[in-house]
Amino acid sequence: MNVNELNTTARDLLSVRAMIAELEAEAEALTDKLKAAMVDQGTEVLQGDGWKATWKNIVSSRLDTVALKKALPDMAAQYTRTTTTTRFVLSV
Repeated sequence: MNVNELNTTARDLLSVRAMIAELEAEAEALTDKLKAAMVDQGTEVLQGDGWKATWKNIVSSRLDTVALKKALPDMAAQYTRTTTTTRFVLSV
């Protein structure tokens, strides 16, 4: 790719990301409307023609690694695994 093509591609990517952010905000607003309806109706489930929405508490248990490292640093170090990932960043 030449410089002009790279510039166009980067601008297109930034534009698409902006559209995605707008759509995510719109989706969040619509989600909030459905959640408000659930609160108003006192229900965890809403259904309509071809769709069903649920909103309920989920209980999960997770390891508190900060507390583990503080209480048993040698044990935490023994079971800590290091991973490597790659990250792509495009900024303005």
